[in-house]
Amino acid sequence: MRKALFPALVALILILGACGNSNSASTSNNAAAGNQSADNAAGNAASNNSAAASDNAAADTAAASGTITYQSESGPIEVPANPQRVVVLSSYAGDMIQLGVNVVGADAWSMKNPRFADKLKDAKEVSDEDLEKIIELNPDLIIGLDGIKNLDKLKEIAPTVMYTYNKVDYLTQFLELGKLVNKEKEAQAWIDDFKARAAEAGKEIKAKIGEKATVSVIESFDKQLYVYGDSWGRGTEILYQAMGLNMPQKVKDNALKDGYFALSTEVLPQFAGDYVILSNISGSDTSFQKTDTYKNIPAVKNGHVFEVSGDEFYFNDANTLDFQLEFLKKSFLGQ
Repeated sequence: MRKALFPALVALILILGACGNSNSASTSNNAAAGNQSADNAAGNAASNNSAAASDNAAADTAAASGTITYQSESGPIEVPANPQRVVVLSSYAGDMIQLGVNVVGADAWSMKNPRFADKLKDAKEVSDEDLEKIIELNPDLIIGLDGIKNLDKLKEIAPTVMYTYNKVDYLTQFLELGKLVNKEKEAQAWIDDFKARAAEAGKEIKAKIGEKATVSVIESFDKQLYVYGDSWGRGTEILYQAMGLNMPQKVKDNALKDGYFALSTEVLPQFAGDYVILSNISGSDTSFQKTDTYKNIPAVKNGHVFEVSGDEFYFNDANTLDFQLEFLKKSFLGQ
């Protein structure tokens, strides 16, 4: 600004000088005053520009390294506003995947899920005992279930947030995770959409199989059979909560409170509904399927058993819920 004003001031002085010598002193004083004013204006502009640049730099820094206060079960905790390197020690890797958050370390169950393989290809398998490995991953946030080991040491590595499984319902849990990673709006949008899709599918399934038809979720894990209640993954939240389908009375009496119940092959027919979702974990004993007891179950004889890989169907995270919903629609409705 100073360079731009100076030629104009010189021209003005020359013009005024031609009008008469009597005004020369006054002109000189005015020119000096004008020049000083130009200097001040230029200085102010430079100062303002510098302040603006400083404010912008501060804003960029805050966006990159700022924090938010999350109200965890144990109280308020400062967490990254935009976490870039998250370690998930249990259950919630699929939720982070759904929200587009980078997971650098995850639990063994998540790492063996073939559906997560692409998103977790650069992540490392970790547990609550792998402190050195977690340190090497340089996380800015750690997430897990309440009761894990080495909690105090994990907190020294990065902000650590623990959740109690089933303290809140499965959709509220996803919303909480959305709040934790500063993506509450995205989480709520998914919840609203999922509820609508699941409710519509439930109406169609009831219309096809009947309002009173029952459904059981049974899993073979290692050498044991389990039947599940309404909030223990494996599609139970969708079937019983979102769709409102019926579980057999025997399942209600034994599995609803604790979430699961161990079975023997001999009593399996008592827990099998008109339809069965059969989840087999890789490497588990499936010899029960060759027994006459199993083959004579009405759902088996009627072709109403829908088998699924337990490694994919295991959790109740948002990403897995989408997969489960599509599986159930295809199984019951052929869609």
